[in-house]
Amino acid sequence: MKFVRGIVLLLLLLPLAGGCHIFGGATAKACHGQQPYQKATTVAPLKIPAGLDAPDTTNALKLPTLNEPAPAARKGNQPCLDEPPPFKVTQPAKTPQA
Repeated sequence: MKFVRGIVLLLLLLPLAGGCHIFGGATAKACHGQQPYQKATTVAPLKIPAGLDAPDTTNALKLPTLNEPAPAARKGNQPCLDEPPPFKVTQPAKTPQA
């Protein structure tokens, strides 16, 4: 009897293992707040001490400068960018046949 009661209790508590996300809590739209990567800054270039050779940087990643303004901040009811947009195919307007 204890075994059956334990199984029933486990089955009742199992959905809680998914966390609060299944209930659409505050963590569901966590992307609307300030993210840690947004606080990143550029560091000074590498300084090579005298007498040492500079490392080969021919294959180094070069980040382009941004020449466009930042996108507008997303509101609380807008989906996060990591969520796919809704997919809806717009039908072209039918032209009258001659």
